[in-house]
Amino acid sequence: MFYSLFEYLKDIDIPGARLMDYITFRSGAAFILALLISTIIGRRIIDRLQKMQVGEIVRNLGLEGQMSKKGTPTMGGVIIIIAILLPCLLIGNLTNIYMILMLVSTIWLGTLGFLDDYLKIKRHDKDGLKGKFKIVGQIGLGLIVGITMYASPDIVMRENHEIITTGPDGVITEIVYETSDIKATQTTIPFVKDNNFDYAWLTGWMGDHSATAGWILFILVTIFVVTATSNGANLTDGLDGLATGTSAIIGVALAIMAYLGGNIIYSSYLNIMYIPGSAELVVYMGAFIGALVGFLWYNAYPAQVFMGDTGSLTIGGIIAVFAILIHKELLLPILCAIFFVEDLSVMIQVAYFKWTRRRTGTGRRIFKMTPLHHHFQKQGNAGIDALWQKPISAIPESKIVTRFWIIGIILAALTFVTLKIR
Repeated sequence: MFYSLFEYLKDIDIPGARLMDYITFRSGAAFILALLISTIIGRRIIDRLQKMQVGEIVRNLGLEGQMSKKGTPTMGGVIIIIAILLPCLLIGNLTNIYMILMLVSTIWLGTLGFLDDYLKIKRHDKDGLKGKFKIVGQIGLGLIVGITMYASPDIVMRENHEIITTGPDGVITEIVYETSDIKATQTTIPFVKDNNFDYAWLTGWMGDHSATAGWILFILVTIFVVTATSNGANLTDGLDGLATGTSAIIGVALAIMAYLGGNIIYSSYLNIMYIPGSAELVVYMGAFIGALVGFLWYNAYPAQVFMGDTGSLTIGGIIAVFAILIHKELLLPILCAIFFVEDLSVMIQVAYFKWTRRRTGTGRRIFKMTPLHHHFQKQGNAGIDALWQKPISAIPESKIVTRFWIIGIILAALTFVTLKIR
């Protein structure tokens, strides 16, 4: 809205109208707006949820302080979604395909998570939307994003090449870009000298159909990344402020990557592909970070509100789609390692329990409890037949969350390091 207005004011030469041309200004404004919106409306929404008796349903798992969370308002993800959408609608370029895809992703997954939370509250139990329907929704979003990236003429890239020459001053390395934009299934891969990986390389044996097959493979990867990251964020949302703070850290890293990838000078320095038009994503991510920081005001320990699946499914999907749009999805195993470790801890626990039950008749566990953050909350040797009993003493919830945040910061730094270590 304001973006279009300022475009008009710029045409009639109004002083200050060109501020909207600067991504840094609009992303900073989006951050501040989202922060203010989430903190101001957050209190009102929490009060409304309390009046509606929209409280968290808690099962007694023997964790310290767990039962005190019973009745805490949930579905607080609505605060995050509103705080993201409003700044983007006000100062975002709504003709930019990247911004449009991010807004669609936010509404799509927000609706999916809202339905899940609504059914939990309506039925008064922890079983909300059936898992298969969640997966269908996540697959649907993956298809929308993948097919749009294939079909839209506005989603292009310029491939980078490293040219090494020897002259009187020694060896000179220069990064050059193709002169024209292309549509390609290339992405950034860590720890590799020529760090562009093309999915079409895996389908080269198909001859004339290799390019089309490469896009099909890319769409399948998109579906997997959206599903895995969204579910990972959902599982991570088990302690006060854990998913919120971790996602904000990831958001800062992705915002920097989008800014660098959308600027041909910085892209050249890092030897990464240049993606025209993708800098608009920084505005969206500014709103995303601001919304999370504002929500953290109420979600930090002891939480006054939980985001519920309305928030956790949405923020995980946002991170996945954002990374895919800037061609950095293969960096997510490092950047979002906390999400994926939480995912894997559950899968490993279930698989090991079933395997040992078939072999011995009695199922055993590897962790005291999953997702992994609950393992650290559980007292060691507390009658649980688990291979990994440490730590013996339960760690306070606030300390677990802080340590996970620190790990998240380290992972974000490591993700950037991989772009230069090849």
